[in-house]
Amino acid sequence: MNAQPLNDSEAPRGCPFGHDTELTRLYGPEAATDPRGIYERLRKEHGSVAPVLLEGDIRAWLVLGYRDSRRVLDNPLHFPRDARIWRDWREGRVAENSPLVPMLAWRPDCVSQDGEAHRRLRGAVSDGLQSAAGRGVRRHATHFANKQIDAFADSGRADLVADYADYLPMLVIARVLGLAEAEGRRLVESCAQVMKGGEDAVMHDGVIREIFGELAERRRSEPGSDLATGLLEHHAALDHDEVVAHLRAVLIAAHVTTNLLARVLELVLTDASRLSGLISGQLNISAVVEEAMWNSPPLAVLPGRFAASDVELGGHRIEEGDLLVLGLAPGNIDPEIRPDPSVSVQGNQAHLAFGAGPHECPGQNIGMSIIEIAVDVLLHRLPGLRLAVPPEELTSTASTWMSLLDSLPVEFDV
Repeated sequence: MNAQPLNDSEAPRGCPFGHDTELTRLYGPEAATDPRGIYERLRKEHGSVAPVLLEGDIRAWLVLGYRDSRRVLDNPLHFPRDARIWRDWREGRVAENSPLVPMLAWRPDCVSQDGEAHRRLRGAVSDGLQSAAGRGVRRHATHFANKQIDAFADSGRADLVADYADYLPMLVIARVLGLAEAEGRRLVESCAQVMKGGEDAVMHDGVIREIFGELAERRRSEPGSDLATGLLEHHAALDHDEVVAHLRAVLIAAHVTTNLLARVLELVLTDASRLSGLISGQLNISAVVEEAMWNSPPLAVLPGRFAASDVELGGHRIEEGDLLVLGLAPGNIDPEIRPDPSVSVQGNQAHLAFGAGPHECPGQNIGMSIIEIAVDVLLHRLPGLRLAVPPEELTSTASTWMSLLDSLPVEFDV
C-alpha cells in the first residue's frame, strides 16, 4: 500500500490517526500509474473526505465527494485560499524548496486571496482576459495550430501530445500575455515541471517569475496590446509583484489547457463515431470537451484550501489551519451524483473541471476557443487522421495534481 506510518509523537494537531496508522501518498509510483484506483480505495475507506500525504509527506485532506467539494469552493469564509493560515507552513514543516510551494504558497494574486482583495484583483484579470479575447485569441490559435502542424504535415505521422497539444495553448496564451514565441516555447518545460513537482519545481517557478518580471518592466516603458499592459494600466492599480503573479497564474492555467486538449483529441481518435461526427459537422466539439471535463478533467486535484476554524466535513473533524486539496476527478465520478458513469453527460455543465464559487476559472471561454480551433484545424489539415496504435496501448502518468496522457501517436494521408 502506498502509505506512510505515523507515530503519535509525529502526528500534528488535527491528525485523525493514532499509532501505526498509515496514510496514502498522492505522489510516487502508485499514484503515477493508478490515481483513480487510489481515489476509489480512499472513498471506500474514509468516505467523501480522506487524509493523505503530499510531497514531503505533508498531511492534507483530499475531498473526494462532489457535494463536499462544492461546499468548500462556495464558502471562502470557512475555507479560504490564503496559505498564510496553513499550520504546517506556519510551524516550519514545509521546506522553502518544497515542490508544494509553487502550487500552494501565498502570492499577491487573486488566486491566493478572498473578499475585497480578491474582487479587486480578479476584476483586473477578467477585464484583461476579456480584452485579449476580443483582440484575436482565435486568430492566434489558428496561426499557431497551422505552424505546429507544418512541422510534421509531410511525414504522415505525429505525436499529438508532444508535437501539438503540449505547445499550442501555451503559445497562444504567451502571445496574449505579451511574450515572443521563443519565450513561450521556453516556458512550456518550466510549467510542466512546476505541475509535475519534484526537486526542480521551485527552480522552474523562478524561471517563470523572472521572465514575467522582465516583461512587466518592458511594458512599463513600451506598452503593447497585451495582458501585461492591460494589468499595468488597469484602474485597480496593481503593483509590480501583483502583475507578475497574475501573468504567472494565467500561464499555469494555459498549461492545464494543454492537458484538456490532449484528452479531447484522445476521445476523438479512439471513437470512430466522434471523429466522423466532427468531420461531417453532425457533432459539435463542445460536446466532446464536456465529456472530457467530466471524465478526465485537466486538473485532477485542485490545490488547495485551508480551514479557517474547526469544522466537520465528510464525517471528519477538520481543524483550523488544516490543508484541503479538492479532488475534481473523483468528485466528477462521485457515485452519489453519477451512480452510472456510462450515462451521457451531454448538456450538463455542472462538472468541477473549472472549479466553482468565487475562484472559478475566469479564462475558461478562452481555453474553449483554443481547443475548438485546435481540433478544427487539425481535422481539416490532416486527411485520414487516425490513431497509430490500439487505444488500449495509450498510457498516462499522474502527478499529485494532473494525469497526463503520455503520447497520442497518429497517422494521416500525405
